[in-house]
Formats: sequence, C-alpha cells, structure tokens
Amino acid sequence: MIHSKRLAQLARKLQRVKTTGREDDACCTTSPVVDKGHCAVYTADGTRFEVPLPYLGTTVMGELLKMSQEEFGFSSDGRITLPCDAAVMEYVMCLLRRNASEEVERAFLSSVATAVACQHSGSTMPPAALHQQFAVCS
Repeated sequence: MIHSKRLAQLARKLQRVKTTGREDDACCTTSPVVDKGHCAVYTADGTRFEVPLPYLGTTVMGELLKMSQEEFGFSSDGRITLPCDAAVMEYVMCLLRRNASEEVERAFLSSVATAVACQHSGSTMPPAALHQQFAVCS
C-alpha cells in the first residue's frame, strides 16, 4: 500500500499538471486548485471533496484509498476516485472531523465491506438502507 504522505505528494503534483477548463469536469463546483493542506478526492458519483491532508493518515481513509486503487487503479486524469457515493463520504468526513476512535472507523469499514460483499454475491442491499445506515451525522 502507498504511504499516505506519498499519495498526498502525488495528488498535489498531478493537480498542478492537470489542465483546467475541461467540460467533463462539470461535476466540480470549485476550481481545480485545492486549498493549502488539502487533497481533492472524488466519489464514484463524481462529487468532489477537499480532504485535509492529516485525514489521509487515518485508518478509514487509508482503506478507502486502497479500495480505490484496487477498483479503479491510477487514473491518467489526475483524479483520485473513491469507491463510495457522496453520502458515504460525507459520513466519513463527519467521523474524521469528530475524531472518531479507530474502533469506530473499523466498524464503519466492516459495514462497508459487508455491503460490497452483498453486491458481489448477487444479493443486493437496497440503496435506501445503505444511505440510512450512513446518514450524515449532525
């Protein structure tokens, strides 16, 4: 697995090289340049999140990045795409903002792994149930 600091360096380098103003970037509501100390990641549905660099060293982000590499590989357009939708990523960001314990992060990852296993085995978890399970904490 790639170390989170190295991944952040690569992400910054790719974002500097990336050209701006492409029409297929319509999902991005902000400029292609991220705030200092952040890394832009995209969810599978195209939503952009600016993740503070310290979050990349957490258990949950490390596993999401690993899952991303396994599912999508390294893209040539410089984007890091995570294998989850915006609702799940909002929940992850909420966990990280609240300094959730590593035990809570592992429980979350376990439930994500169960949902993925259900999808691959043919039995499907209804999307509404998944979104309810990961409702954004307020």
